Amino acid sequence: MNGKLKKSYFSDTKSGFNKSRALLLKGGWVIDIAKKEQTKLDLIIKNGKIRELGKNLSGSFEGNVIDIEDKVIVPGFLDMHVHFREPGREDEETLMTGAASAMAGGFTGVCTMPNTDPVTDNREIVEFIKDKFEDHLVDAYPIAAITLEQKGEKLVEIADLVDAGAVAFSDDGKSVMNSQVMRRALEYAKMFDVPIIEHCEDAALAKGGVMNEGFMSSRLGLPGIPVISEQIVVARNVKLVDYTEGKMHLAHISTAGSVEIIRRAKEQGIKVTCEATPHHFTLTDKAVEFYDTNTKMNPPLCTQKDIDAIVAGLKDGSIDAIATDHAPHSVEEKELEYIDAPFGIIGLETAIGLMITELIEKHNFSVYEVLEKVAVNPYKILGLEVPHIAENRLANLTIIDLNEPWSVDKNKFKSRSRNTPFDGFQLTGKSYGVMNNSYFMLNSESEKNA
Repeated sequence: MNGKLKKSYFSDTKSGFNKSRALLLKGGWVIDIAKKEQTKLDLIIKNGKIRELGKNLSGSFEGNVIDIEDKVIVPGFLDMHVHFREPGREDEETLMTGAASAMAGGFTGVCTMPNTDPVTDNREIVEFIKDKFEDHLVDAYPIAAITLEQKGEKLVEIADLVDAGAVAFSDDGKSVMNSQVMRRALEYAKMFDVPIIEHCEDAALAKGGVMNEGFMSSRLGLPGIPVISEQIVVARNVKLVDYTEGKMHLAHISTAGSVEIIRRAKEQGIKVTCEATPHHFTLTDKAVEFYDTNTKMNPPLCTQKDIDAIVAGLKDGSIDAIATDHAPHSVEEKELEYIDAPFGIIGLETAIGLMITELIEKHNFSVYEVLEKVAVNPYKILGLEVPHIAENRLANLTIIDLNEPWSVDKNKFKSRSRNTPFDGFQLTGKSYGVMNNSYFMLNSESEKNA
């Protein structure tokens, strides 16, 4: 890096990011995802907006200059599935430590899931989350529960929660097993053009299981969760969406059978979308072999056949988005026996590296195909404005070094928790910095090179 960071142009905050008065991003490759083009350009940003976009703009510029030669500039990433644990389990994560993890991972927006304590099923908690993110780099979009206390019985006040700022409804971690309740949820949510997000799992079939049911579970002597547990609920939900003409997004799809059901539904014009996580297109259930509880997640890791199907679904558009399902847990909880430890891993700070390493390098995805899953489609699914890199638009940006090799070190994470199965993994590609809402943050390693 040859650019100089002029600290006088920043006012420090307590959250690890800075507010820019005038900023020049010099020499980066600006990605146009829709046109599948990239152009080497300078960006002049003032008061949070892109004021000028062109070549060689540094001549008369007065302000902070950051040389981002060979980096790519893309619209800010949105993770539509995170668990920030506040209120209730601030020992695992808080809204602000979660936001720090998001920024470090290259995300400028997050959707917080409702399985907090108390559950996000009322206006007060939605407003509490929104207030916490007032005047922050990260945009927070709360997802409220579908049913009161996530019990699957009585619907929440959907109209009131949408008015408070909820962008979707989910009983995440639990399927709404009562089909009549789910039908009514789809019908009510349709009135406000917001999606229902469903964790697809038949609770009776999955009961007591801790990993994918199959050869590995038999070998390890661990109770299994059969793949049909997910697929049965996926199929039911597709039928309900078709019947109600509602809008549903299926969370963290993990099995080949589910991908095929969704592919056929889309071919029939049914309004169903879905996401996959980096861990589900990277690891198989063989990772459980050493009983590392950081490989315990729900849905569980499956087989290579399932990974191949997820990769194919991402490639052909059957899977619309990539989300992390960032799920922090304390060290003490994850140090329990495998059968007793909680499900879930953190994922915000490894997502870019896994997407580039697994999809671009290993499976020959184009950078545009991958970026669409995190910088375009999540916004569309939720009915939010998609960021664009253009003059007079808000500067909502993620800057990535596509070629940086790095080793995952969980002790360097910004998250309050450390429950990752990827510690020590060698990855390619990392977030260099983020900008949004007039704030800018370089990752610490990036600042050393500035």
